[in-house]
Formats: sequence, C-alpha cells, structure tokens
Amino acid sequence: MNRPPAPEDRTVPAIYFGATILLGAFLLFQVQPLIAKLILPWFGGSAAVWTSCMLFFQVALLAGYGYAHWVNRQTTRVQAIFHSGLLALSLFSLPILPSASWKPQGGEDPLLRICGLLAVTVGLPYFLLSSTSPLLQAWYSRANGGAMPWRFFALSNAGSMLGLLTYPILVEPWLTSGEQAWMWSISYGVFALVCATVAWCVRGVPVRMVVEESAKAPGLADRVIWIGLAACASALLLAVTNHLTQNVAAIPFLWVLPLSLYLLSFILCFDSDRWYHREVFIPLAAISLPAIAIVISKPARLIDIRVALAYFSITTFILFMVCQGELARRRPGSSQLTSFYLMVSAGGAIGGLLIGLAAPYYFNALYDFPVVIAGTAFLFVWLLLRERRTVLFAVGLLLAIGTTVVLGSGVRDSIGHSRVLVRNFYGALRVHDDSNEEGPMGPFRVLMHGTIDHGEEFLSPAGARFPTTYYSRGSGVGLAILNIQKQGPAHIGVVGLGAGTLAAYARPIDRVTFYEINPLVPKIAGSEFRFLADCPAPHEVILGDARLSLEDEPAKGFDVLAVDAFSGDSIPVHLLTREAFALYWRHLKPDGVLAVHVTNRNLALAPVVALAAAESGKRAMIVSNDADYDRRVFQSQWVLVTSRPGFFEQAEIKEASEPIGIPPGLTIWRDDYSNLFRILRYRKP
Repeated sequence: MNRPPAPEDRTVPAIYFGATILLGAFLLFQVQPLIAKLILPWFGGSAAVWTSCMLFFQVALLAGYGYAHWVNRQTTRVQAIFHSGLLALSLFSLPILPSASWKPQGGEDPLLRICGLLAVTVGLPYFLLSSTSPLLQAWYSRANGGAMPWRFFALSNAGSMLGLLTYPILVEPWLTSGEQAWMWSISYGVFALVCATVAWCVRGVPVRMVVEESAKAPGLADRVIWIGLAACASALLLAVTNHLTQNVAAIPFLWVLPLSLYLLSFILCFDSDRWYHREVFIPLAAISLPAIAIVISKPARLIDIRVALAYFSITTFILFMVCQGELARRRPGSSQLTSFYLMVSAGGAIGGLLIGLAAPYYFNALYDFPVVIAGTAFLFVWLLLRERRTVLFAVGLLLAIGTTVVLGSGVRDSIGHSRVLVRNFYGALRVHDDSNEEGPMGPFRVLMHGTIDHGEEFLSPAGARFPTTYYSRGSGVGLAILNIQKQGPAHIGVVGLGAGTLAAYARPIDRVTFYEINPLVPKIAGSEFRFLADCPAPHEVILGDARLSLEDEPAKGFDVLAVDAFSGDSIPVHLLTREAFALYWRHLKPDGVLAVHVTNRNLALAPVVALAAAESGKRAMIVSNDADYDRRVFQSQWVLVTSRPGFFEQAEIKEASEPIGIPPGLTIWRDDYSNLFRILRYRKP
C-alpha cells in the first residue's frame, strides 16, 4: 500500500514559481497603460495623467514589497492563509472599469482624485500583483536550501516588459477599452487561483535554509545606495517620459517605450553578470549625461521624431544600465532578499514622488529633468569616491560639475527676465516680455506653456487687439470668424483660452465663451494680457475639461467653435473622437463652422477631423497661412468643417484651403479606440 509523501519529502517544482511570477508581472504592467488610457479623457488628456498614475503605481509597488517583507517573516501556514484570503477578497474589485462618479466636476486639482480612483478601481489587485515576485522568490529560496532566485527577478521583469510591449501592439489597436478591461479582469482571476494554489502547496513544505558563509548584513550606507540608485532610475524614467509626452502626445506608446527600456535594464543586469560591464557603461554614462544636458538646455527641439526617440532611448538606456548594474553588483544574500526589494521599491517611490508630486507642486518651472540629470551625475561620482578610485573620481567630478553648469545655464536662459513663473498639474506657465527692437510693432508679451508658445500680445497701443501667432486674420480660424461676422452677431466658442487672443475678433454685438481646464491660465490671461480686458463683447471663461463642460450644458448655438486645447505637439486625443465631434455638432448651429487647430510637427491630424466630418455629412478643408514674424504671425493649419452653403467658395477661404487626403486604413477615432501610428509623420510640414 502506497503511503502519501511526508512533508519533508515534498517539494514544489520551480516551474510553478516561474509561471506564477511571469503571469503576475505581465498583468502588473499591462494594467498600467490600460487603466491610464481609460481615465485619460476625464482629466483633459494631459501627459500629467500618466505621471500621476505612475506615482500611484510606484507607491502601490512599495506597499506590495513592504507587505511581502512582512508576511515573509510569518510561518508558511499563516502566509498561505493570509495571502489566499486577500486574493479572494481582491476578486470583488473586478472588473476594473472606473465609475463615472470619479469624473472631475470643475477646476479642482486632479492628482488626489486620480489616486483615489486608482485605489478603488485597481488598488487591491495591483497591490497583490506587486507582492508576487518578491514573495514567491522568498518562498522558493526558503524551500530550496537558500537557493538564489535572482533569475526569477529577471523573469519577472521579462513578464513586465512583455505586458508593456503587447499592449500598444496587440491589445490597444484591436480591442476597445471595455474589452481590454474585461480580458484583464478574467486573466487576473486565473492568476489569483494559480497564486493561491502555489501558496497552499508551499504551506506544507518545511523551510530548508543553508548558512550563507560569505553573506554580510548590509549596513546603512549600502541601503542608502540601493535607494539612491533606484530613485535615480525611477526619476529619470518619469522625467524623460514627461519630456516625450509633453511634446508629442500623451499616448501609451510613448509611455511604454521608456518603461520598456527601464525593465530591459533590470532583466539584463539581474539575469547574469555578463551583461553589465563597468568598463563599457561607465564611460558611456560619462558621455550621455552631458549630452542629455546639452540637448534639454537648448531652446531648439529635435524636429525629427525618430531622431528624438532614438536619442533619448539610447542615452537613458545607458543610464538605466548603470543604475541597475550597480544595484545588481550590490545585491545581498537570500536572507536579505525581501529587504533588498523593499529598499529598491522605496527608491522607485521616491523618484516617483519627486517627479509626480514635488515637481508640479513645489517647482515653479520645468526644473525636474535638469535636477534628475545633475543628481544622477553626482550619485555616480559618489560611488567612485566610495571605491577610492581617485583618478576616475576626479574626472567624474569635473564632468558632473560641467553637466550641472550646462543645465543651470539652460534653466537660467529659459526663465530669465520672466514676469510670471507658475506650475501645477497641467504644466508650467511663464510670461515674459520681448523688446522686438527690429519689429515694426514694438515690444510684445509672451505666454509659454513649457516650451510651447500659447499666445503673444503687442504692448503698444497701436498693437492692441491685434491677433497674433496661430490666430491671425489670415489663419483658418480668423477667416472663419470674419466670414461669419459678415452675416450679423456671432456667438463664438473657444476650447482652450491661452492668452485670450481670439477675443480680439469680438465686437460689441458678439458673444464669446472660452473653455479652459487649467485654473492658472484665466488668472494669467486676465492679469498679464489685455485681450480679455479689452474685449467689447460679453464673454465668460468656463473652468474645467471642455468635453465634460459641453456634456453638462444645453446646446449653446455657436456660430463658430474653435478647438485649440493642444499643448504644443501633445494632443488630448479625447477631443478628436466621434463622441467629441457629436458634442461639437450639438453645440453648433446647423450651419455653424467648426475650426480645429491641427498644426503639428509629428502627427497629421487633419484626416482624423475629415473622417468625423464625412460621417456627419459635413465638408472639411484644411486652411494654411504663411508666417510673418515681424508681426508675430506664425504659420498655422486649421481644419474648417461646415455644411454652410457657399462657405468654401468665398474668395479668401477658397484661396487658402485645400482638400484633405485620408491615409489608407485610417478609421474614425472613438473614445474606446484611437491609433496614432497611422497618422505619424516624420518631417516638419
């Protein structure tokens, strides 16, 4: 008669641990872009939404690692019961579809609302997924005589990277947001069952630890280095992501790319010591740090998106490799496993707090990227000093000082002579005056949003109420307003206030309604510029996301509605979807004109507008104008959409407009589907 195996005879195959860790890591990082995209339209489509989500994820990761560190100190039976109970409880969070009650109501600060939404919607599942890798590695090590599980850490990061890369390639283009949420929820249910099964299997396996002969308990300095390296890598990740998303688009692909490189560095450095060679990567880092400093300190930006992505991808990957490689070289023995992970996650959370909380709420300008680069340079120098590498320390110190000087000079040049410097969740605003000594109309005042010009006004009486930048009388929006005004009083709606330039077109018989999401902008437009103050027509500024405001309002009966809420080349996609255009048509008169600003270096937005117009039986044309920098008029492109008879036959409009071609395969965008890959362009138009 066969007897059941005694507890001391039972083991749990390594593949069970590996499969559970892989699935957990995959779900952990696939949910990040998924849930961020779901809530993006509710908070103005801002790039800061992703930063806020990353801040929450990193703090939740720290909590998960802290939980793993605590529960690992209990008996295996207690661990199995407690962890299985939490997994069962987390199933009540499914499906991870955020409630509409979390939509913002007006101009309140979004950060706490985003964190609260995420905590309620995905908090407990994410917390448990975060704890999976360190907890199961500890179980494996304890049940296998102290075997080192570092390859499971590399496997975890491989699963994370797989989750990230499959989202923009296999998930986002083919599934609606609701379908994505349900598929993830079902997959999480499978994970919970598998993880609970492993926990109960481990419950009966005795602890078989071996003495680590050469292991030395890490001291305070070691822990500070762990935290510092992890914090630098995390802050660098968020800083470079901000830089890309603020100047291209707040889309999952540009969230995923830097995060994938970050994870790849983890995979390589913790899989094997053969990947990280100090004699290669430290000199490369010595080149990369000042190289990044020079680029971000110059006012001119890289024009070709491929060059920009390649440049920042290569340089930041080198810095990631040094941070993770130095971490891997300092990893402790298996008895300190969960403590090590806890310190690393604490560093990640500190980096997230610096970029996601301290920067927007305590900095008054875009200092975060320069601060991170300078801090990383001096951390590397400190490591050389601790190892008493005198020559390398001296060279590194000179490079760090030089990098900091370049960064400081760039910051000084960008904010020098500013009248106003303010910053919040939605970005950094700056107002400065330009003497314009060679211009015929004298000095002017400029409103900058980050590196983007959001409005200019001449200071002389002769230049008062002169529409500048993208809103000149020859621009698409200018031609539309002037044409409508020929017919009588005009009600003009504007999505995006800026300096209030479009108020320059208003006459006493007209009405103007502005929609603005950033509460700082109306204060600056009212105090630093005269467009609103000198506007002779009745006008109002409605604070909050334009889509949410338009959803709540009765039909406004606009004669012209101008959509210009884009922050440079970063676009809020939710303003270009079928549902958004349905709102525009509801608030426009039947023969009203929609003017959409599509000037963009990297994205061909006009076809997206044209598809929405065609679906509604309206005609769309793109209107371009030339620049006249002496009069502060910029080249611009606007798409005008209307069903008004004879509108595009007007001589001045006909001369400036042309039809819009539709790229093959492009379909109309919806709130639950958009695809920016099909409209990418790689050269400045």
